Amino acid sequence: MPKLGIDLGTCNSLVFIPGKGVVLQEPSVVAVSHAENRILAVGEAAKEMTGKTPDTIRVYRPMKDGVIADFRVTQAMLRYFIEKTLGFWKFLKPELVISVPAGITSTERRAVVEAAVNAGAKIAYLAKEPILAALGAGIPINSCSGNMIVDIGGGTSEIAVISLGGIVTCHSVRIGGDKMDLAISDFIKKKYNLAIGEQTAEEIKIKIGTTLPEKEEKKLEIRGRDLVAGLPRTVKISSNEVAEAISDIIAAIIQSIKMVLREMPPELSADVIDKGMTLSGGGALLRNLSERIAQETGVHCAIADEPLLCVAKGTGVILENLDVYKKSIMSKK
Repeated sequence: MPKLGIDLGTCNSLVFIPGKGVVLQEPSVVAVSHAENRILAVGEAAKEMTGKTPDTIRVYRPMKDGVIADFRVTQAMLRYFIEKTLGFWKFLKPELVISVPAGITSTERRAVVEAAVNAGAKIAYLAKEPILAALGAGIPINSCSGNMIVDIGGGTSEIAVISLGGIVTCHSVRIGGDKMDLAISDFIKKKYNLAIGEQTAEEIKIKIGTTLPEKEEKKLEIRGRDLVAGLPRTVKISSNEVAEAISDIIAAIIQSIKMVLREMPPELSADVIDKGMTLSGGGALLRNLSERIAQETGVHCAIADEPLLCVAKGTGVILENLDVYKKSIMSKK
């Protein structure tokens, strides 16, 4: 029976097959045609349509803040991922391990299981993202010392201290890369009277985003619509402006990290000071973020290898040892 691990993210979804690694990495975006209510494109193809569609086509991001916002569209997206990765074997129903935020409610859990089963899975196990991210980052989660993981995704940021295979203290905030994109476009709207699209905001964050002001600024030319004249216009923005735009969001994430540091048992605090914390998720790629976290918390902060793939790799570790993990992490419902 085929086994798949799916990192069902707000921004990107990844599929992992044991023995093959990450076989699919696509944006969690679906384009739906309203007239005949059918799905036109999923993933990369749908993302390219964002902000460019006529009235008859809508581009959905069915996951919001790490949980399902649109059930039917999520189900279609899952079916597409399963069929695309299994190809010829798609008539066999796979066992799935799906990542969910640690702060998820039971109703939201049930929605994920139901969507997966309707999309053609035989059984869906849900595993919490911080544990998967820690496994994928190569942290020995079953040892009896504390390991701290900070997973910053598109919709949620999760901070957890893991010991003996379970989460000791955890904080899940619904802030992530998406909120940063919004903050960047709001900042440009206020400062330059320029309206920019979602994709431009994301491009700014990826190309010149930083969390600490730098002496040597990077610059990027962006195009958008002038809000006064209503005409297209080009402006140049610098990396320090991006740092200013997203500073509140970074501060909120650091605040959550501090809360977890305050709440954890003193024995584990000693371990965390020795080992530091590990950053994973797409947010870990933001320049200078680990330095800023280290500055503000006084705890060393390291970035995991391939931070974007950590959660997907974690599902792989679980799939390879399903029998061991079935009891500890998963609940079928």
